[in-house]
Amino acid sequence: MSEPSLADIRKIVSDTFLLDPALVQPDTPLEELGIDSKGRIRLLATLEVFYEVTIDLDERDRLTDIAAVAQVLAEALRHKPGETAAS
Repeated sequence: MSEPSLADIRKIVSDTFLLDPALVQPDTPLEELGIDSKGRIRLLATLEVFYEVTIDLDERDRLTDIAAVAQVLAEALRHKPGETAAS
């Protein structure tokens, strides 16, 4: 599976939290979007289901903006069981 684009992540965040997609920019802090610690946990769970990966709950503190979410997700996808660098 290829790494998700920032547009993919923006859509997931917009859909999950019912936000105007125009407000969800790569560098907008999640806190400014009203996504608190519990929201970041919800986002992790959504990403895990959507991309069939496991993301450690400790990673939630790294979810500061959309770009950081994309980075955490990309790392999880690279370490997904059954996936290889050639996939």
